[in-house]
Amino acid sequence: MKHRIVVLGAGYTGAVAAGRLAKRLHPDDTEITVVNADPDFVERVRMHQVATGQDPERRPLSKVYAGTGVTLRLARVTAVDADRRSVALADEHGTDEIAYDTLVYALGSTAADHGVPGVAEHAYDIAGRPSALRLRDRLDQLAAGGTVLVVGGGLTGIEAVTEIAEARPDLDVAIAARGGLGDWLNEKAQQHLRRVCDRLGITVHEHADIARVEATVAVTADARVIPAGVTVWTTGFAVHPIAAATTLTVAATGQIIVDASMRSVSHPEVYAVGDAGLAEGAGGKPLRMSCASGIPMAWQAADAIAARLAGRETFPKAPLRYFNQCISLGRRDGIIQYVTADDRAKPSFLAGRLAARYKEVVCKGAAWQISHPVLYPVRRRRIAATRTETVPTMS
Repeated sequence: MKHRIVVLGAGYTGAVAAGRLAKRLHPDDTEITVVNADPDFVERVRMHQVATGQDPERRPLSKVYAGTGVTLRLARVTAVDADRRSVALADEHGTDEIAYDTLVYALGSTAADHGVPGVAEHAYDIAGRPSALRLRDRLDQLAAGGTVLVVGGGLTGIEAVTEIAEARPDLDVAIAARGGLGDWLNEKAQQHLRRVCDRLGITVHEHADIARVEATVAVTADARVIPAGVTVWTTGFAVHPIAAATTLTVAATGQIIVDASMRSVSHPEVYAVGDAGLAEGAGGKPLRMSCASGIPMAWQAADAIAARLAGRETFPKAPLRYFNQCISLGRRDGIIQYVTADDRAKPSFLAGRLAARYKEVVCKGAAWQISHPVLYPVRRRRIAATRTETVPTMS
């Protein structure tokens, strides 16, 4: 029997992992299946663009995997049984199960509401294409002079508020940050960010901890009331609860705890990459949920799986590191903040149109990698005889 590798999720990390495995393992020995609910690859880093009416290039997964030997299964994952090595699925035809010998868990994350009252009822997010399209429809309905409040002063919030303000200069756009706006950036980069907000007419509410969201306002913990005909919630991400419901060892965040090769510390046949995995980066700090973390995690997982199956046991790799943070500020401006290995701002940065072009190259490069998961020809390894054992096929 072929060794069955199942990859859950075809975002940046799952898509890259599956493609890289197909390049590194011989098709006579392996059966690689990608399970994804959407037929297209979604460029999550462009969801703020989708929300403002832009339409990034469509990338059907069937085209991405054509000729690779990877099987695409369009279905929603409902449960994982890590002890029986099976995954429960649901699609338009009903429910099903699929068995695996090696699992790559890459289900990613969604918006986190942190239990704040009113978020679920009144706020919008841009964590995925469906939610970004809902926000697009709502913004289209908003008349001139309408108020938009973006809650969250991180990368996603900054990109969302500048994109909306640039696309809709007729709206009253604001951002609410729990701390200082961009306070993790170096001082000059922060100054550039403030100048951009001023130029775009964005009202900045700093040290504003939003405690409640209502239909037309947001209320801070210190009782300030901020007009919000539309509230966009960008205060971080939460992983899907599927892993936490299994016997896999997970962190308090629900992320699967992995070693340096992205292998589960409790179930050696399971690997977790991207937002779903909790891996240690430089300086012992956990890697943040981001494309910058996820794609290198996928590389390490795929290479470790291929090596182990081929009988070429690998050793833990050095912790993954960061080089920069890329922030778009609308279509014509941006900030590239250079950072230390453990993601702390350095004095050097780029800003303006050059930074915007740099960010665009990074986004295009990340999407390009799903169809080009290795950058040079590699030998497809045969699986070692001791690695071909499988669990019984499920009916």
